[in-house]
Amino acid sequence: MRDVSKSFSTPQGGNHDVLRDINFSVAPGEFTAVVGPTGCGKSTTLSMICGTDQPDSGEVLIGGRPVDGIGDQVGFVFQADAVFPWKTVIGNIATGPRFRGMPRKEALAEAADWVRRVGLAGFERYHPHQLSGGMRKRVALAQTMINRPRVLLMDEPFAGLDVQTRQIMSDELLSLWELTRPSVVFITHDLEEAISLADRVVVMTAGPATVKQEFRIDLPRPRNTREIRHTPEFVKLHERIWEALRDEVQVAYRRSVTAA
Repeated sequence: MRDVSKSFSTPQGGNHDVLRDINFSVAPGEFTAVVGPTGCGKSTTLSMICGTDQPDSGEVLIGGRPVDGIGDQVGFVFQADAVFPWKTVIGNIATGPRFRGMPRKEALAEAADWVRRVGLAGFERYHPHQLSGGMRKRVALAQTMINRPRVLLMDEPFAGLDVQTRQIMSDELLSLWELTRPSVVFITHDLEEAISLADRVVVMTAGPATVKQEFRIDLPRPRNTREIRHTPEFVKLHERIWEALRDEVQVAYRRSVTAA
């Protein structure tokens, strides 16, 4: 993202600046987590990377080419379940390959492999309403990863899960990411989650958002996201990043109290 700015019209007829001169890049195969106060424009950033929205100024590029619409290089995992309720587990996972023209038999065979990878063997014929929240999230991950996206966008994908399931899903995410190594942009409000997953953490300011600071996460891989949180290196990183994030959270909070 190069000098990206974005505003939206308000009900009063004015403009609300969401992003202002955003600059950051994600290297091939890099896992980048983005943190910032609620409402600072993190999700808007993802919408421009995936091509569902366009910046007012600046440019967004993937592989050196401007993003001018939804392309097949990008996968998106949302906070809410985005699986098809009328399809089975294997049918959901096979949707992408089928949409891209793969013969049904081949698509189902590849989907069966991904069912196994996400630990859902035996649940192939179940429908989403028959699964737990964590199991549905595994379906969503497999549904996205089977397409081998060059860029993987994740908007608080584990926010609706309990703490134990979140940790399990974090480890599973890292295992799946290692298979194809897409570039990841991971939005979260959980600073511990960001540090335990990422190669780099980007801190955004209270809106209109810009990049305040970036932190390199020099923790060894492969990682166990629960165990690594107890290491001295993790604690030091958490203190440094929280120091940068805390002021922005307080600014956003004061604004919300004033507006109320």
